[in-house]
Amino acid sequence: MERDERPPSGGGGGGGSAGFLEPPAALPPPPRNGFCQDELAELDPGTISVPDDRAEQRTCLICGDRATGLHYGIISCEGCKGFFKRSICNKRVYRCSRDKNCVMSRKQRNRCQYCRLLKCLQMGMNRKAIREDGMPGGRNKSIGPVQISEEEIERIMSGQEFEEEANHWSNHGDSDHSSPGNRASESNQPSPGSTLSSSRSVELNGFMAFREQYMGMSVPPSYQYIPHLFSYSGHSPLLPPQARSLDPQSYSLIHQLVSAEDLEPLGTPMLIEDGYAVTQAELFALLCRLADELLFRQIAWIKKLPFFCELSIKDYTCLLSSTWQELILLSSLTVYSKQIFGELADVTAKYSPSDEELHRFSDEGMEVIERLIYLYHKFHQLKVSNEEYACMKAINFLNQDIRGLTSASQLEQLNKRYWYICQDFTEYKYTHQPNRFPDLMMCLPEIRYIAGKMVNVPLEQLPLLFKVVLHSCKTSVGKE
Repeated sequence: MERDERPPSGGGGGGGSAGFLEPPAALPPPPRNGFCQDELAELDPGTISVPDDRAEQRTCLICGDRATGLHYGIISCEGCKGFFKRSICNKRVYRCSRDKNCVMSRKQRNRCQYCRLLKCLQMGMNRKAIREDGMPGGRNKSIGPVQISEEEIERIMSGQEFEEEANHWSNHGDSDHSSPGNRASESNQPSPGSTLSSSRSVELNGFMAFREQYMGMSVPPSYQYIPHLFSYSGHSPLLPPQARSLDPQSYSLIHQLVSAEDLEPLGTPMLIEDGYAVTQAELFALLCRLADELLFRQIAWIKKLPFFCELSIKDYTCLLSSTWQELILLSSLTVYSKQIFGELADVTAKYSPSDEELHRFSDEGMEVIERLIYLYHKFHQLKVSNEEYACMKAINFLNQDIRGLTSASQLEQLNKRYWYICQDFTEYKYTHQPNRFPDLMMCLPEIRYIAGKMVNVPLEQLPLLFKVVLHSCKTSVGKE
């Protein structure tokens, strides 16, 4: 469905009456690495560089790419250095959708952020070496690698460590214990100042300062106790339940995003005569035409984005070529799900795979099926609104880690702006669903993973894959 190749052969006779056998338009080739290109190098002048002749002989201890120096205590590449810094500064909590033992290589490192951060910690990357303000340059270049316990690593990976720091700053922000240097010598844990600035606006986990910077407005009193989005917990004592209104600028930006969307029903014909037996080639051709239409809608969407004039055409080209599969998958599971899991499911029901097709179906295809079914039920349970969909789509699209970008820092600012806006909206509209926002955000890495895996599924297996997924989802929802 996502590749510019010929459809498989398989008996196209009688297809004229079905009305969807015209040759599909050519699609752009998928990214080389699945769901995204390689990591964009992020240069920090404060880290220690290795001379060129020595650098060529060293490899990153995380992914095996060419190392550029000693970063946060260990020999690593620019990509893993930047990933570790962003993960710690932004208090990100990831999830591994496999067995927490994913392969880390230059080509595979972007596929599981959980395992990448886990390996950074296991290899000794030092959180205390990151500057307190998150700016380029090491906090203490003399600090080497650290060895921390499995229990402490688990606290970091689960976000518990960040929540404990948040509680510490909330309860002791005005005491002597709030000094960044007070806990620097205690075990191997960094002080709160290694991830939080000493200013009062950033003491509350960075929310207020970031919100002012990325949304251009002051923070109302109702935000004084909102925890940082990456350590967000609906049971946190920092978040007293209270009724509040949606900020005017949040509403305006969300309205602009929704206005950029084409929410009209898909125009690709998916109706066939009763009793007609759909062949493998016919179903594949239909899937290609649907992918064409969905892709063209993404191109039109980009031109209507409220920040369209803020980035270069080159950056938009890089972003679209790396994320178009994810955008199509996200839209198919949300705003177009009624047609995909309704009309298209009816078409796939009229396709009967041969015994040979069933026998040759790959294990990778089975994994995609299982994950798609899980993700469909997750979205069906959440009942994602158009506003949430528009925000999720923008957040996924604004990926500053894609290779070849000229404005990575600006992309990161835009990404954070819509991240906070989405959080603002969900907390306002879904007051009694405190975990809704993190649940939505956790769907994005799953979409990226699935989109990357689908590239490796043989083309001739896609019709069977969609038949199984759509049938299973439609049947299970019908029983509810």
